[in-house]
Amino acid sequence: MKTYQFRPESIRSLFNHIAPSYDFLNHLLSLRQDIYWRKRAVQELKGFKGWILDIATGTGDGAIELIKQDGPLRKVFGIDFSEPMIRRAQKKMTQKDLFKNIFLGLGDALALPFKEGIFSAAFIAFGLRNIMRKEEALSEMVRVLKRGGKVVVLEFTFPQKGAMSWFFSFYIKKILPRIGGLLSRNKGAYAYLPESILRFQKIEDYKDLMIGAGLVEISVFPLTGGIVAILSGIKP
Repeated sequence: MKTYQFRPESIRSLFNHIAPSYDFLNHLLSLRQDIYWRKRAVQELKGFKGWILDIATGTGDGAIELIKQDGPLRKVFGIDFSEPMIRRAQKKMTQKDLFKNIFLGLGDALALPFKEGIFSAAFIAFGLRNIMRKEEALSEMVRVLKRGGKVVVLEFTFPQKGAMSWFFSFYIKKILPRIGGLLSRNKGAYAYLPESILRFQKIEDYKDLMIGAGLVEISVFPLTGGIVAILSGIKP
């Protein structure tokens, strides 16, 4: 498998190119488990009202789920570094008539264009692994939260033992790059995905980053045999 260069501009270019097939391939390659994972992660924000920040919103599925759950009590601002992804998210919001609840914009997770302490919660699904300076991004999320605000991270991890560990390793190294590359016509993007997961294999890696960013009361919920995990923490 070819090693991909993890420069921010290269990663942005990959997501720009796969935007048209992004949703289809997410559902296909996860056997539609991504829908369940996202729904379960958003449940960690039950009771959090007001403005919610959705980092790396992509095509907007996380933002939509945030409104679907506790919708009348919330507004969501979704931010992403890929313009084609944001355009596809805007199309979804138009179709679903959600623009009164969801606002979208281009932005950098390392320099969020918001004042301190204005969001009740921050959510990021399958985006943290694509950010080189992860603790800095988490610190930015904490900065824009109110005291008592919550950060929820949904991310791929790596099963550490047993049959699931072997299967997941085989799947992401051999099967996923071939199917994803063939259907998206972008082999680089789906060669990059396994590498981005393997760079941060353990739940503890993400937990340590959240503690380093100043979050407390860290909770961890592995899903689907440890393939993904939900991590959450509170701004003291």
